Amino acid sequence: MDSEQLKRSSQRWMSAALAAFVEGPESYDFAVHHAGIATEHLLKAYLAGIHPALIVDGRHFDSLLHATGLGSQATPLTKVKTIGLAEAHERVFKLLPKKIPIDKKGLEPLADARNGVAHSAIHDTTQAEAVFTICLRLVDPVLEELKVDPNGYWGPYLVLHHKLVEEQVRQERVTAEALLVKARAMFEQRFGHMSGTEREVVLAAITSKPMISMSKEAPKECPACGSQGWVAGELHFSSAGEDGPDEIFLVPYGFHCAACDLEVSSKLLVHFGDLNEDLLLDDDPYDYIDDEPPVDEDIFRGR
Repeated sequence: MDSEQLKRSSQRWMSAALAAFVEGPESYDFAVHHAGIATEHLLKAYLAGIHPALIVDGRHFDSLLHATGLGSQATPLTKVKTIGLAEAHERVFKLLPKKIPIDKKGLEPLADARNGVAHSAIHDTTQAEAVFTICLRLVDPVLEELKVDPNGYWGPYLVLHHKLVEEQVRQERVTAEALLVKARAMFEQRFGHMSGTEREVVLAAITSKPMISMSKEAPKECPACGSQGWVAGELHFSSAGEDGPDEIFLVPYGFHCAACDLEVSSKLLVHFGDLNEDLLLDDDPYDYIDDEPPVDEDIFRGR
C-alpha cells in the first residue's frame, strides 16, 4: 500500500510488457497481461499517495485496518484485499476527470485482454496494439500527476511509446473526419430539399431533447451541421472557497446530434473542437445530490 513501491512495480511490469510486445505476436499474451498489471499498479500508486484506504476493498475490515495504520489488530498484510484495475481506474477517473482520457468503456479492451490471459489464456493478437495504446494514454497523465519522469519510466521504449500514440492519434483524426463527412451528407439528404423556414421548424422539434441515455446532458452546437446537439457526461463539483459559490461542471464523454446522426465517443471528442471542453452549468449543484455536500476537487490539488 506504499505509493513509491507501487510506482516501482508499475515500471518493472511495463518494461516487461514492452519487451514482450516487441518480440511479436507469439509474446502478445505476456505483453497485454503485464501492461494491465503495470497500469493497475500505477493507478493505485496515485490513490495510495492520497491515502492507502483508497486502494483497499472497503468491504474487508482487516484491509481497512492495515490502510489506516491499525494493522497490528488485523490479519497479516499478505491477506489484504485491494481493488482491481477497473475500480482503480474508476476512482482515479473521478478524482482526475479533466486529465484522464480513457473512460470506463474505453478501458474495457485493456481490462478484457489482461483478464482473458490471466484467467483463460485467451487473447486477440490483432488487438494487442490497440490495447497497448489505451494503456499508454492512460498511464501518461498519471505519470505527470505523480511527477514521475517519463524517460525513466519508459526507458529504452520511449520512442516506441511515441510511435504508438502518434499512430493512434492519426487514426482517430481520420475517423473523426470520416464521421463529419458522413454526418453532413446525411443532413443534406434529410433537409436539403426543405425551405429555410420549414427546416427550422423540423430541426427545432427533433433537436429539442437529448437522445443519449446517460447521466446528464447539455446542449451544444453540432460541428457537422450546426444544429443543436447534446453532450453527455459526468458531473463534477468544485468549490470556489468560503467566500465564493459552489460550481458544477459537465465533463463530456459523448455527443449526439439528432439532425445529422453525428455520434462521437469519448476518445474522439478531442478531435471535434470544443466538444471536449467542460461545461459550466447554471444549475444549483445541490439539485444533483441527495442532501450531501458536493465533492470538492480542491482537496486533491497538488497531490
